[in-house]
Amino acid sequence: MNYIEIKIVFSEAEPWKDIFTSLLGDAGCDSFMDGEDENTLLCYIKQDLYDENTICEILENHSFDVTLHFTTQFIQEQNWNAVWESNFTPVFITDHCYVRAPFHEPRPDIRYEIVIEPKMSFGTAHHETTALMIEFLLEENLKGKSVLDMGSGTGILAILAHQKGATPITAIDNDKWAYENNIENNERNQTTDIEVKLGDATAIGDQIFEVIIANINRNILLNDMPFYVKSLKSGGIIFFSGFYAGHDLEAIRAKAESLGLIFQCYKEKNNWVAAKFVKA
Repeated sequence: MNYIEIKIVFSEAEPWKDIFTSLLGDAGCDSFMDGEDENTLLCYIKQDLYDENTICEILENHSFDVTLHFTTQFIQEQNWNAVWESNFTPVFITDHCYVRAPFHEPRPDIRYEIVIEPKMSFGTAHHETTALMIEFLLEENLKGKSVLDMGSGTGILAILAHQKGATPITAIDNDKWAYENNIENNERNQTTDIEVKLGDATAIGDQIFEVIIANINRNILLNDMPFYVKSLKSGGIIFFSGFYAGHDLEAIRAKAESLGLIFQCYKEKNNWVAAKFVKA
């Protein structure tokens, strides 16, 4: 699968990198990385989804008080590993979880070590939403609990749930690349008993879970939340992420509460949010 890389250089990083990550995510970009300096953002979109007019409208005709310059280049599938490897560094979360690529040195002294080769799938713990979800999972007793990882990407959250004793676990993503990458990462982490499905929220079927993880984006969460609530056991826990503080969190909370979920708490990092709810 071929991709288009959009390289954006901002006059200042915050909060513009996060704002344009959200805008470009809605336009079809599915992977984001920091560039060679803090003001540079690298965005990736599948070639068949790339619409030059839409991207230019977002980046050239915006009304924000920031200056930016951008360039695009074609990225062949076989060149992708070199692209992400040059930007991938290990990540520590609360000193208890270590996320690394296969070419990094292992850390047997860390309780939870996850080996991820992301390719074009979302979920390396570099992004705030993944890191926040990991923090929530590290705090939760998952032993023996059934878990659904919705919009699973690399499978990183499902893998951590497995390491914490959750069973059975289902991971669902509607992107074929992410689906295949998830299976590969399960093999790397000896978590092949995780059931990986290709599909959207309808792929949940009649399964019922005690814990649901949904790190996607605001619009999909709002649209698919009824599917999640239907599949969550009474008294079960659901974690949402992939949206911002303020209006996004308010919209997610309002929708969740209208469906019978009870708001518990949220975590915030660089204006990104992860929130915890319980089914009444």
